[in-house]
Amino acid sequence: MVELVIDNKISNTSIDDPLAPPCMTAGAMEGSKPYVAAPEHNEKLGFPGELVDGWQEKAIARMGEIARTNRAFKVYLDTCIKCGACTDKCHYYLGSGDPKNMPVARQDLLRAVYRRYFTFAGKYFPKLVGAVDLTREVLDDWYSYYHQCSQCRRCAVFCPVGIDTAEISMAARDIMDHIGMGQKYCNEIIGKVMDIGNNLGLNEKALKATMEDLEEDIEDETGVAVRIPVDEKGADILLITPSADFFAEPHIDGLIGYAKVFHAAGVSWTVSSYASEAANFGLFIGSQENTAILCKRIQKAAKDLGVKRIIFGECGHAWRVAYNFLNTLGGPFDFLDQNYPIPQHILEFTWDQIECGNLNLDKSRNDKFRLTFHDSCNVARASRMGDMPGGQFEIPRNVIKAVCNNYFEMPEETIKEKTLCCGGGGGLLTDDLMDIRKKGASPRMHAMQQVEQDHGVNHLVAICAICKTQFAKMLPEFGFERDAILSIHQLVSNAIILEGQIDEDDDDDDIDEIPEPPGASATGVGS
Repeated sequence: MVELVIDNKISNTSIDDPLAPPCMTAGAMEGSKPYVAAPEHNEKLGFPGELVDGWQEKAIARMGEIARTNRAFKVYLDTCIKCGACTDKCHYYLGSGDPKNMPVARQDLLRAVYRRYFTFAGKYFPKLVGAVDLTREVLDDWYSYYHQCSQCRRCAVFCPVGIDTAEISMAARDIMDHIGMGQKYCNEIIGKVMDIGNNLGLNEKALKATMEDLEEDIEDETGVAVRIPVDEKGADILLITPSADFFAEPHIDGLIGYAKVFHAAGVSWTVSSYASEAANFGLFIGSQENTAILCKRIQKAAKDLGVKRIIFGECGHAWRVAYNFLNTLGGPFDFLDQNYPIPQHILEFTWDQIECGNLNLDKSRNDKFRLTFHDSCNVARASRMGDMPGGQFEIPRNVIKAVCNNYFEMPEETIKEKTLCCGGGGGLLTDDLMDIRKKGASPRMHAMQQVEQDHGVNHLVAICAICKTQFAKMLPEFGFERDAILSIHQLVSNAIILEGQIDEDDDDDDIDEIPEPPGASATGVGS
């Protein structure tokens, strides 16, 4: 627990330290398992429909194949020095206290099997080096605990030899898929994208109807005809955005923000009904083949529509895939305009428009919000924005500060490259994992409670579809309103004044201002 000092006085209210070590409870989460995929979900992705005969031998063979073709995987398994630097860096361990959720212990579930079959010492002196046979009990532990890793890479930041637990989790899931033990949530969604183009199963007709409805909403609000084109050939920009932006709050308000920015910038753009999904769950299951299939859909859509640029919307792991793999797995993109980044993030585009003075912004339109920002893991630790190191931290904050007056940072050790995960990433955003999702969210929620107490923060901003969905569920569990999660481009949408815009009264806004507490920063920007 921590005591809060406001105006040099100790507050009567205390909140949990987000990074406090938990009480260790062996086996606390051993019963947490996602639903196993049905045969049709596995087979569509090229995997066996159910657990195969001789699964041990096939799993060991697949592990050996990964070790031969992925040097990082082998290095990570061979180089752990058991220093303990990562033990308390996982949000699931902090939230659950289960020692198998320590990153090093989770790695060892697979490392122990690797040593048994692929090292001299493990083959002949297994007990001496902690090597174990691959049994059904071990496989069940894999299925449980490798679905208690959101692949956020926070542990890797603190590892002195750079071991990335995310890579090991991905490899374990890939091995399980190859023996017919895939996860329903991820595999079913990948199949939907292959069939229809997005995670939701939203077909072309429904997508176009949705966009037309949004156009009407924007015109009713502003008096300006702002287009959200679908399948418009010859447009300059193809927007690839998570399908959550098409149907749910606060995502859809972010999409409206993109549309207003494009309109104000005077560029032509479109979304594609064929590639109407930024998310790529192939990453979560460690399948390069399925990741590539989904990336290739984007290439095909861009070619078919004849666009010059590709811009990605607010989605954390989608930007990780785009930034790292789109050109190698989905390319080449030599038919695009090489004068622009390939690909580009919507925040890079918006910040460029702000710097060039192309957007008319009124920050006071967001004065009802007192905001803090959640650095999404895949953006923070697996990508970059702009042309300078750390751009993935600075550009989102620059945009927020350009469109609002009241912004405050959470504790330094919980943001930027040390950011705490939302608890729902990496293929865990499914109701059958709600318990571990809540436990994993608790460190971030406690950090938000600190800035609520210190500065009266009442809303959290994020640039990831999974984070926004997860926080909409988790915020009420920790004393906040469900709608306290916002998109950055929702704030941009509020602040932007379009040419010819007719303003409405703000009297019917149902979000009340929260008064500034004593001792809060007078500048509106906390540290």
